[in-house]
Amino acid sequence: MTLKIFLSAAAVCAMAAFAFGQVKKPEPTAKQVPFEKSRQAIVVTATDWTTIHGSARLFERRNGRADWKPVGEAFPVVVGRNGLGLAAGIEAANFGAVQKKEGDGKAPAGLFPLTFSFGNADVGSKLPFTKLEEFTECVDDVSSTFYNRIANRMQVGNFDWNSSEKMLAVGPQYDLGVFVAYNSYPVVRGNGSCIFLHIWKDASTGTSGCTAMERENLEKIVKWLDPKKNPYLIQMTSDSYSSIEKQLKLPKLN
Repeated sequence: MTLKIFLSAAAVCAMAAFAFGQVKKPEPTAKQVPFEKSRQAIVVTATDWTTIHGSARLFERRNGRADWKPVGEAFPVVVGRNGLGLAAGIEAANFGAVQKKEGDGKAPAGLFPLTFSFGNADVGSKLPFTKLEEFTECVDDVSSTFYNRIANRMQVGNFDWNSSEKMLAVGPQYDLGVFVAYNSYPVVRGNGSCIFLHIWKDASTGTSGCTAMERENLEKIVKWLDPKKNPYLIQMTSDSYSSIEKQLKLPKLN
């Protein structure tokens, strides 16, 4: 083999290795699994649209036609520091609410798939798990092609964002979490990004838009969630939930 051929082959191998190195970016499936096919649900309800306090409960069902059954007891959570905002596509005026937007400090209200977990160490998640590293970031730059995506800036080539959440640097609150696939099917710039279930700072501090809880409860959730059961987060005010419960065949809370 001549030196020229050897160098050309080496270059091709290097380019291939680089290309494969780019593919380490968890994303939700291209097509959203409809709620009708969900067999696991986390229901979070708040008393009104502006409170940071809510209550969560887990439910399961055997199939899409069976009744939902509660799993364990209800437990407290905190939501956005400015309460809840309705997901795009839901008529906010019908519920006396405003719609969720990027940077509004509101947690999204609606029905959202739960697609993967993340943290410093895997505690036994059945969902795909992403270990946080120094350069793991969730992109909140609305002009980026990675908007509302978690990416490692060392593995995506020429990253194109100027604003992101450095997830490892957040500390204990991101030691464990679950990605909420809000604004993911498709991603619409400006509608909000980087929504998670994660560990709370404390019971009286709201989030930037996530739903947070004690680590003990989150760890139970992470071990319980099963991608084969298409888990969902259902998050609303109590009154709004009651108004759509029968129509969407949601779990009964009473």
